Amino acid sequence: MMSRLIFSVIASALFTFNAFANVSTQAREPGVDIAELDKRASQLMHQLEMVGMSIAVVEDGKMTWAKGYGETLRDSNMLVTPDTVFRWASVSKGVAAATVLSLEDDGLVSLADPAKLYADSLELPASEKSISIEELLSHRVGIVRNAYDTRIEGGKAAKDIRRSLKELKYLCEPGTCHTYQNAAYDASSEIVENVTGMPYKAVVQDRIFGPLGMTTASTTLKGLQRSKSWARPHGRHGSRINRVKETYYRVPAAAGVNSSVKDLAKWMTAQMPAEEKIPAAQLTKMQTSYVNTPREQRYMRRKFGALENAHYGLGWRTYTYAGHKVIGHRGGVQGYRALVLFDPEKRSGIAMMWNSPHSRPIGLQLEFMDQLYGLPKRDWLRLNKKS
Repeated sequence: MMSRLIFSVIASALFTFNAFANVSTQAREPGVDIAELDKRASQLMHQLEMVGMSIAVVEDGKMTWAKGYGETLRDSNMLVTPDTVFRWASVSKGVAAATVLSLEDDGLVSLADPAKLYADSLELPASEKSISIEELLSHRVGIVRNAYDTRIEGGKAAKDIRRSLKELKYLCEPGTCHTYQNAAYDASSEIVENVTGMPYKAVVQDRIFGPLGMTTASTTLKGLQRSKSWARPHGRHGSRINRVKETYYRVPAAAGVNSSVKDLAKWMTAQMPAEEKIPAAQLTKMQTSYVNTPREQRYMRRKFGALENAHYGLGWRTYTYAGHKVIGHRGGVQGYRALVLFDPEKRSGIAMMWNSPHSRPIGLQLEFMDQLYGLPKRDWLRLNKKS
């Protein structure tokens, strides 16, 4: 009886996995199949929740493909192109980390410095230990995750929110666990401004966007709306959202960047070794796995079971995929989603943005990785899943 039960459980699990991922047993050579990605993206756009999307692929350090799909606004006939600007949401965090690291290279700060030394508004619960800049950029402040995001969404000023963080209690000893933040993380923009005496947007333009040739990139709502083509946000089932809120632009280091997918691909390419666009020592620090992220690992295992060993670096997430180290980040804010995932050794990756709040497109990054490594085809987009 027990052996039949065990067999039944195993068989059920295998059926569930195969139905979920639709695994093919057909072998294939490693390498990116642009035609297949284009076909899959086109199929994805038939889903009701999708309105517009843009994708870019980098292979061996070069952008080999970029394409837009759908509309910037539902039923407008304004088509998304590779130059259409979307919001990065939390993918913005890597830009903040790189900016701070550039200041460290200039001898203006050290990652070991207490964050509050340059960010007066960062008032955390009483502790014998001061949070360092490195711990801030890797989400190791120790307070409840996404602390006071509701106050950001309510329109409160970022500095006022950070002063209120002292009202909370620590979930773990500061510096010892990962608790994802937005208001606290944005103390990095305050650090940049206090050290340089310049607005955050100006420093980022001077140190990141300008040198990388990211001509559509900005960190403000005005920057988004002044773009020649920009995607409007949409809600569930593609319903229109009438107004873009300024709320998360008030924490620009956490979620303020806008750009086209081409410029997002330039940013991704700059993270790859041998490109020499960002110093190798900075890349090493950003891509070091400082702290494990069990919540992220549970999510990825449940939804997309191939990404393992989830950790956080400085503004970037780190994983292993089929034994390879991969780097990435995802973001979502009020009707927009964005993601980046790349293999730094192979200097290849995918960047995507879309203007609706749905998670299904995340699967395409895994289909890209399966191609890159020559793994069997799997329906990570769940387009072939029977309802």
